Amino acid sequence: MNKYIVVNQPENWNFSTDNITVISPQDYLTNRKYSLLKNARIFNLCKDYSYQSKGYYVSLLAEARGHSPIPTTKNIVDIKALKLVRIVSDEFDDVIQQSLKNIKSQDFTLSIYFGQNVAQKYRNLSSLFYKHFQVPFLRVNFNHTTKWNIQNIKAISESEIPAEHITSVHEFANQYFSKKRYDTAKVAKYDFDLAILVNPNDPAPPSNPKALKKFVEIAEKMNIYAEIIEPKDLSRLSSFDALFLRQSTEVNNEAYTFARKAQQEAIAIIDYPDAILKCCNKVYMAEALNNANICTPKTIIVHANNRNSVVKQIGLPCVLKAPDSTFSFGVKKAKTQQEYNALVTEMLKESDLIIAQEFCPSDYDWRIGIIDNKPFYACKYYMAKGHWQIYNWNTKNKKEQDGEADCIPIEDVPADIIDIALKSAKLMGLGLYGIDIKVVDDKLMVIEINDNPNIDFGVEDVHYGDLVYTEILTAFKKRLD
Repeated sequence: MNKYIVVNQPENWNFSTDNITVISPQDYLTNRKYSLLKNARIFNLCKDYSYQSKGYYVSLLAEARGHSPIPTTKNIVDIKALKLVRIVSDEFDDVIQQSLKNIKSQDFTLSIYFGQNVAQKYRNLSSLFYKHFQVPFLRVNFNHTTKWNIQNIKAISESEIPAEHITSVHEFANQYFSKKRYDTAKVAKYDFDLAILVNPNDPAPPSNPKALKKFVEIAEKMNIYAEIIEPKDLSRLSSFDALFLRQSTEVNNEAYTFARKAQQEAIAIIDYPDAILKCCNKVYMAEALNNANICTPKTIIVHANNRNSVVKQIGLPCVLKAPDSTFSFGVKKAKTQQEYNALVTEMLKESDLIIAQEFCPSDYDWRIGIIDNKPFYACKYYMAKGHWQIYNWNTKNKKEQDGEADCIPIEDVPADIIDIALKSAKLMGLGLYGIDIKVVDDKLMVIEINDNPNIDFGVEDVHYGDLVYTEILTAFKKRLD
């Protein structure tokens, strides 16, 4: 496997690394030769992993390209959530207490370099943190009250390594980069009770109240205990065996935290944290669909260096998408060059990369519901009245906020639409997905791969009725078995 180290200033990289290419994040993100690489491992040592920074996108696009990044986007997001860090570290709290028991001060800092510490007595503890978070340079701060607790955890850059540690870190680096396998946390098997996460304040809930009631009723008939829980119930999650997300999913909201805790505790999940990370980011999706040769509207990943050439390539009007836009939030249409310039300037303040797509108007979008690589419902979603999207969040008339929908038997859907939906869903792995497809001039184009798609009573279940709910609950049973 070809190995690449991504650092902010390759010319200042101080470690001897034979047979490994050192490149910058800008080069990896924008040079097409790296998007075409096969069988590559990417060591992401960027100085900043913050959400939607270049460091974040190195790992995200590595996953989209089929490369093997360390850390993964999941690891990056995990260390930002102290609540999640504490949940994970509770699993080896006894090792923390034993390792730090002889420290006399109330504060202690553990520096972890490629899974090791310069002091032999902290090697085991360092290895456990690395196993769960997979960040090459990591610093954990502890404080002591009645016992040792994690105060914070963060990734550090090469420049933050103390001079007295450099010799040891060189040794650790040589050991690390010569490995052929890299340990990851193991996920155990599952059992039988179901929590359905719902946020009462969700502006665009993926299931209406009648659908939630259906899930609970049908689960009971299938001998599955189901209970509606809310974001405040995170501490109760451990008492369930399965988690169904019916809250809008974003990387930075409670749904992701619930999913990660569930994964760490071997709780069956729909949808997986990986699916949330991938589907919630339009940059990942654009790269993944392109690499799989799945037709989409002409799409360009926009960044500071190419923003001025985009309109020439895709024309006007064009659609601009924030990486984490959902339910049409964060999706804008630029009709003129002036609108394009203003929108791009504003959106690039929030993310180093955004998406521009050619505008492909249609009366409706197909939505094919996929559960574990099986289509189980199909709908036509029509555009909101007088609007170019299915949702019109700017209208004051709530009845005109979203368009009409027709539920169609799977057997009546053209075979090529089902085929492209299945091909798209397989990019994301097993799970629950809604594949949005446009047909423009007889040409099929995938618009979105949605994790956590709508299952609303009176919409997606109109044709198949209870079977829509049964299919999802059966998928849970398979996971639990």
